[in-house]
Amino acid sequence: MLSRRLVTTSLALSRCSRQYSTTTTRLQTPTLADIRHDNAPEFDRRQHEFREATRAAQKAKAEQDSQFAASSTRPPSSPFASAPTAPPASDASTGSSSSTSSIVSDLKSKLSLGSLSTASADAETAREQSIQLESSKRKGALASLIYGTKEGQQMDQEIERSFSQVLARGKYVHSIVFHTVKPDKVGEYVKLVGDWYPRIAGIEENHVHLVGSWRTEVGDCDTFVHIWEYQRYEGYHASLHSTHHHPDFAAFDKTLRQLINSKRTSLMQEFSFWPTTPPRKLGGLFELRSYTLHPGNLLEWETHWRKGLKARREVMEGVGAWFVQVGDLNTVHHLWQFADLEERKARRELSWGVEGWGETVHKTVPLIQSMRSRILIPCAWSPVA
Repeated sequence: MLSRRLVTTSLALSRCSRQYSTTTTRLQTPTLADIRHDNAPEFDRRQHEFREATRAAQKAKAEQDSQFAASSTRPPSSPFASAPTAPPASDASTGSSSSTSSIVSDLKSKLSLGSLSTASADAETAREQSIQLESSKRKGALASLIYGTKEGQQMDQEIERSFSQVLARGKYVHSIVFHTVKPDKVGEYVKLVGDWYPRIAGIEENHVHLVGSWRTEVGDCDTFVHIWEYQRYEGYHASLHSTHHHPDFAAFDKTLRQLINSKRTSLMQEFSFWPTTPPRKLGGLFELRSYTLHPGNLLEWETHWRKGLKARREVMEGVGAWFVQVGDLNTVHHLWQFADLEERKARRELSWGVEGWGETVHKTVPLIQSMRSRILIPCAWSPVA
């Protein structure tokens, strides 16, 4: 089925920033009925352009970093640089060369270049240094006595498995928030949050990015999922302080409590091999796959998925992958994007034909205690949609 797809390369790319308008966005409750069954060619077209722009941005940023390193005059980049989205279909009739350069320029300033980028050199270096550091601790007479015992070996394994700096990029902390909304209050909730969240994300002093907002359509229905990005934990604290002191926060919070049945939040870090995508508008739907691992298996999970993602990336569009550090511990979240449910089925089946994927599944399944899948529909204000 996928072989019949024709990817159009003449898609115009327009510069976008994280500037939100609550007057032009139609705050309609997202639903699976919004997804067209014949939208796959359009999805493929936008995906192709987004990937090409990302690759170009990576190359340009690498050249820029190399020049800065050589001159030792590298200027500090804005930690909250905005990134463009893939353009809507209505832009397809305009020229693409100058606007492609524009999106590449914007993408260069984004430290997280998306799911298409491999682990950055600094992340890989940090990972290797961390492993070497732990290895050096085992040297010496006393260390040999400790690690030579069975108990010492077990302790060594636990140290490695909990060594989060080996796994994470370290630049960002993400929160994932689940709101279970009262069925008869969904419309009010969409209007309330659709006005508040873009406002908060648009205030530079809040030091926070909204990765995306989605409504669960298959799974725990009427549950909304929001993912936020902060500059490490100090950024998380600063953002909460700023937001809670906003003059309109008390009214928002009071109204929100009347619309939801429950709220659940976890703090996460993204895996070093899978940076979170910058804003984009590919269309379609999303799948959030959540895995609860047996305690002590996170490092092994990361090792296998580092290889497995290379196979999956050939046929599927990833958004991000995170492991929980505070909240639902031993939990990993993977977020994927598809044109529709039929495309999801086809692309997952194609994965089995890619070398390396079968081995990844074989080695990771025993690590899983439980898992669940949710089909999500992006909200109108979601930067990743």
